[in-house]
Amino acid sequence: MDKIIIFDTTLRDGEQVPGCKLNTNEKIELALELESLGVDVIEAGFPISSPGDFSSVMEISKSITNATVCALSRAVEKDIDVAGQALKYAKRPRIHTGIGTSDFHIKSKFNSNREDILARAMQCIKWARKYTDDIEFYAEDAGRTDNEYLAKVVEAVIKAGATTVNIPDTTGYCLPHQYGEKIAFLKNNVSNIDKAVISCHCHNDLGLATANSISGIINGARQIECTINGLGERAGNTSLEEVVMIIKQHKNLGFYTNIDATKLYPLSRLVSDTMRMPVQPNKAIVGSNAFSHSSGIHQDGFLKNTLTYEIINPEEVGADSSRIVLTARSGRSALAYRFQKLGYEFNRNDVDILYDRFLKIADHKKEIEDEDLSEIAEAYQQKTVSYSK
Repeated sequence: MDKIIIFDTTLRDGEQVPGCKLNTNEKIELALELESLGVDVIEAGFPISSPGDFSSVMEISKSITNATVCALSRAVEKDIDVAGQALKYAKRPRIHTGIGTSDFHIKSKFNSNREDILARAMQCIKWARKYTDDIEFYAEDAGRTDNEYLAKVVEAVIKAGATTVNIPDTTGYCLPHQYGEKIAFLKNNVSNIDKAVISCHCHNDLGLATANSISGIINGARQIECTINGLGERAGNTSLEEVVMIIKQHKNLGFYTNIDATKLYPLSRLVSDTMRMPVQPNKAIVGSNAFSHSSGIHQDGFLKNTLTYEIINPEEVGADSSRIVLTARSGRSALAYRFQKLGYEFNRNDVDILYDRFLKIADHKKEIEDEDLSEIAEAYQQKTVSYSK
């Protein structure tokens, strides 16, 4: 089994979501929870961006004991100096520096050429080595970078001292097989690739961030950069809870993480509350509907054997028990189950009669609650008693 390093960037890339700005105390609280979750690397911020972010990275560095604390920088000497200063109290500091490598970035963003970008890439690693031996290089927009040139850059930065090479699909452009092939190309064409960890940093513009990250590790990457609830720039980043549970469910892939999955749901809620960003109900793993069943066919199968419609026990991720939600699409078995949960014992004939009444109400309500069921049951019992007299 190969360990997959979980690099969490909720406090950096996740905070770039409009409205999700965190203060230093909030960042420290979440960083401590991320460490408790079992995250290997916490990207604490971008120190040069503001005095507040510098302070947050420094205070997180003081608070974290086991996880690596990482600070982002551009391939600019001042950026790297500020990052190094912010990390001076970290037990395990990492500087994450890099530059765009696609022709889109080289020509449009930097008005430069491939040779100049290669030189700048090597130089930023040399600057970072003044502060730490743990240096991660990001080749921004690697997803759209020519593979031959990308391999040349990766080989050069590893030779300069990079210990992790981040291959970001910055725009979420790649299909899973394309991203996997890119990682495999680096594994097979970079002579010193064994001296560094390949990292996946995938964005979700086409809804493929998680799939691309899994394709990446299948093809040789050993670090996934992700966020709680999939927060991040534009459509978001790879979701931490999704990749962790995919690895946990598909043991045949041969991977494991240090994440305590039972803390995923509570931390998802804490991040949602702290960053003031609701989790969509149908979000995989941590959405409020992730373990809810409302279709009659699904409910019947689930009540006979939970594995028919649930591959994850909600307790595995720290969520409440599964829910049988009653709607106009629900069936008799679900209705009988919910009545039983409320303490009513009805036979099959009773349920058939009650089901007709239930449907009439359900056609006018989105969801039937316990109070509705109690009213239906009490009215039925009173009518039955008076009829027997």
